[in-house]
Amino acid sequence: MPQLGQLVRIIRGRDSGKYAVVIGVEDQRFVWIADGDKRKFDQPKKKNLIHLELLEAISSEVVDSLNESGRVTNGKLRYALNKYVDLMKSEALEKGE
Repeated sequence: MPQLGQLVRIIRGRDSGKYAVVIGVEDQRFVWIADGDKRKFDQPKKKNLIHLELLEAISSEVVDSLNESGRVTNGKLRYALNKYVDLMKSEALEKGE
């Protein structure tokens, strides 16, 4: 089951290969995602879970903001995604990929 603030990689659709953050859980099949750049918090995308790869990373900043105010800034979404992507790049360099 997906959680708020969880990072996902889109594997189907126009945005395939891009990363986003879960900002809402509709039911067992659908979640609302945003990336803070093309897909803003105010205009999230409803995606079927079979079109997403759930990543282990959960952004604590996004979760805290959603729990406190019910909203999260687009800057925080971009920051969380950039932090994760940079971490993945540095790990790949260490492994020699």
